[in-house]
Amino acid sequence: MDWKPRAAALADLATHPVSPWWAPVAETPRHLLVPRWFTPGPDGWTPREGAADEVAWAAAAYADTTLVTRVGSVHADQAEPGRVTVGRPTSSSTLPSLVVSMLEHGRLAPGMRLLDVATGSGYSAALACHLLGDEMVTTLDVDAYLTRAAAGRLERVGCRPDVVTADASELPGVFDRIVSMVSMPRIPASWLRGLAPKGRLVTTIAGTGLIITADKTPDGGAVGRVEWDRASFMATRAGADYPPVLDELFTVASQEDGEVHQSPFPVLDVMQAWEVWSMLSLTAPGIEHRIGTGDDGARLTWMLHPDGSWARARTAPGEHTTTVHQGGPRRLYDILDAIRRHWLKHGELPVYGARVAITPDGETTLSRSGWTARL
Repeated sequence: MDWKPRAAALADLATHPVSPWWAPVAETPRHLLVPRWFTPGPDGWTPREGAADEVAWAAAAYADTTLVTRVGSVHADQAEPGRVTVGRPTSSSTLPSLVVSMLEHGRLAPGMRLLDVATGSGYSAALACHLLGDEMVTTLDVDAYLTRAAAGRLERVGCRPDVVTADASELPGVFDRIVSMVSMPRIPASWLRGLAPKGRLVTTIAGTGLIITADKTPDGGAVGRVEWDRASFMATRAGADYPPVLDELFTVASQEDGEVHQSPFPVLDVMQAWEVWSMLSLTAPGIEHRIGTGDDGARLTWMLHPDGSWARARTAPGEHTTTVHQGGPRRLYDILDAIRRHWLKHGELPVYGARVAITPDGETTLSRSGWTARL
């Protein structure tokens, strides 16, 4: 495969010619790091073998897109050809422009020691090795098979970082920069201990579209901000898969009437409204969102929470108000509507651009315009 022109074109998409990251993207054969991946379909995920179709392989590997490499506990390397796998993605090769964006937020320069959290395919580690040198890069992931596979593929493309199998909170040393390619529920205290003086951390927060950057302070904590651009990664996991989805509660939410009222707002696809989604997740973490369309074209949404709270909402065709059904210990849709009212009143929500203050034990406070949230 003549990959170099494709990698250069990808570098043009993912960054710009005067960026220090242009050459790493242009010089990294991404296809060798993702020889197999999954594509989605109506029934699940189908494995793809790059070597079986080099045209499709090149098109996938050098597009600025995420390639799913693991579904549930099944890695694409181990999937039976042609067999559909059902489940949620648990590992991927993230779209290159987002990888570059996270590394740029890290303000990396030669001479700095980097911890790349969540090895994935090894692509972010490969880019970092090009800029910093192999000996300055450590990459870790919780999945032992994944780290073995990534280490071998990284060596094949000429990169030899230190590849570690560990939980995201288990730091194997002290680093000038920690850049996470996985979403964290909160900042681990170990990250503060593992940051060198004046070190910098970059991560997204689970269940949100928020990127947090923070620089270490003399007291062992860190201060920074929520960046104005947005990103979302898979959340950390301790086992082979994420907890099961709330299908039983979804059945309840689809069938029961609960408490009924009218909302003045039309149904919203919350997870596509990044500002609202992020604010909601900070206010009421753990909500599972589902959307749909009725036989008559009505817009439908469901909100489900592990505590048993649920909401179902329907906006009829041509209407702008919504019929809401709710049940369980909390009224999830009321929380959502309160956030939407705040947005209408103030013209924005305070999540993006918020100040970030992290104590040495990892307690994180976001604040802006009189609003605060703690992780």
